[in-house]
Amino acid sequence: MKLLGIETSCDETAAAVIEDGRVIHSNIIASQADMHAKFGGIVPELASREHLITIIKVIEHSLDIANVALRDLNGIAVTNGPGLAGSLLVGVNSAKGLAWANDLPLIGINHLEGHVYAAWLEGRDPEIDPGFPLLCLIASGGHTDLILMHDHGKFSLVGRTRDDAAGEAFDKVARVLGLGFPGGPAIQKVAQLSSGEEPRLPRPHVKNSLDFSFSGLKTATIRRAEEKGLYPRTRGQEINESEIANLSGAFQEAIVETMVKRTLEAAKHYRVNGILLGGGVAANTLLRKELVSQSDLDVVMPSPGLCTDNGSMIGAAGFFQFNKGFCRQWDMDVIPNLKLG
Repeated sequence: MKLLGIETSCDETAAAVIEDGRVIHSNIIASQADMHAKFGGIVPELASREHLITIIKVIEHSLDIANVALRDLNGIAVTNGPGLAGSLLVGVNSAKGLAWANDLPLIGINHLEGHVYAAWLEGRDPEIDPGFPLLCLIASGGHTDLILMHDHGKFSLVGRTRDDAAGEAFDKVARVLGLGFPGGPAIQKVAQLSSGEEPRLPRPHVKNSLDFSFSGLKTATIRRAEEKGLYPRTRGQEINESEIANLSGAFQEAIVETMVKRTLEAAKHYRVNGILLGGGVAANTLLRKELVSQSDLDVVMPSPGLCTDNGSMIGAAGFFQFNKGFCRQWDMDVIPNLKLG
């Protein structure tokens, strides 16, 4: 079964051709990061406009690379939430038009479920190795969720962020430190130069809960930057690069330690067989290293390139959804706050 997966939930216009939920024939991503970098974050109106300009070219390129025509496909899977409403509308309406014109099945996919199924795309079958139930940590700019995966399509939310998501906190701290956008990769790069001498930042904790909270950590980091004279900056101010590197390292350590600790607590509590990592923040090298080294369970991680938003994960999730029955979701609408579990 070959499916076209389309993803436009935020600022990446992506399309991919996936076979049997496992084999990637193409995976094309047009990023808007450079366009939004000058604003220090995503501008929704600009994002949706850029999707409109790019979507058809990305889909055509994906089909060309896979050497297939639309008539050769078995269906189309598209992200219909959660995400930015305008961005989602571009992908959903494009998918509807293509499916209608070519008499193809159409199904809407939860973006978060897509991040889960990225783990099925690199030769491993988590259903067998390590087997259900799995605990999924999905960490991105908009979400930091702990989700139990009982079986294909069966999810339960057991932990979430009460305020800022991990990726959002990375972006805000990076903006304060003048490191650019997106914040996660920028902080990771600078943190490699840290001497490790920065005093410890607080580790947020939500009492009697598996939830996350990163707002306090973000604020503590900003206050530390103010004390050091790193923020706000004045024109012509000489920048102390070592101070920025040290503070970046301390912030990254705090946010990673918090996510790892809470994930391991949840895994133990629910007696899962393994841990699955997904979402843009899952590309963070320190997070991947610490979760593997501290966990007694098998940790399944997509390669960093499949952690960020892409069409292949939507195609993979679509395969398992299509296996449940024939779908023509012509009444599908976008759901910006769509939940998983």
